[in-house]
Amino acid sequence: MAIRCLVLDDEPLATDILSDYVGKVSTLDLVAVCHNAMDALVLIQQGKVDLAFVDIQMPDLTGLQFLRVVNGKCKAILTTAYQEYALNGYEYDVIDYLLKPISFERFLSSVQKAQERFHPAPDAVSVPSKELPPKNETILSARPIAAEFIFVKTEYKIIKINLTDILFIEGLKDYVSIYTPTERILSLQTMKKMEEVLPGPRFMRVHKSYIVAMDKIESIERQRIFIGKHVIPVGESYVKEFAKRIE
Repeated sequence: MAIRCLVLDDEPLATDILSDYVGKVSTLDLVAVCHNAMDALVLIQQGKVDLAFVDIQMPDLTGLQFLRVVNGKCKAILTTAYQEYALNGYEYDVIDYLLKPISFERFLSSVQKAQERFHPAPDAVSVPSKELPPKNETILSARPIAAEFIFVKTEYKIIKINLTDILFIEGLKDYVSIYTPTERILSLQTMKKMEEVLPGPRFMRVHKSYIVAMDKIESIERQRIFIGKHVIPVGESYVKEFAKRIE
């Protein structure tokens, strides 16, 4: 079943681009294009929208204010020209954010995250030894000893990920995105369980939505961590502990 989409942006050029992108993806169904928040709210209240692409900076009602009003009645992907504003969207359980100008490749990556949310993949598993566990065995109850890799279930495959390849992990509710230098791997899993699996000295949770590999941090500016082209916020409740680790 196609995901019913709505595009909300006060800029016609932005809505034209996203509308064109949505039309190219067979698993998406464009319900409406709105240039003001009130028109979009009516459709969402009527239950006609599964996923909304929402611009953060709009007149009258900002994208973040819009998400507060929607209150979870549909999923959302934020669009913005300013990355620092996009980071705030994680407080509203957004699926992803798209930084303008939006490439079709990046759009498809975001759509994949949405599809994972609507059609969750199996759990991630961690294997401390060379043998795979029995099919019905739960693995994430304890941290493996001296493990140098984890196995992650995604869709219909089990992928081995070396711990040295992990840049950071991004969590959104019940699934995680594991970022490596070459790919992003999605798996249904909680951040809490990922913390239990990953070795503490090498990894640290710095935000309710992020775990970082300490040796991959390139620089820190105020409460932002830079890993390659990625900018990761440090949550207020994690600042002191993170500062101690850095020292």
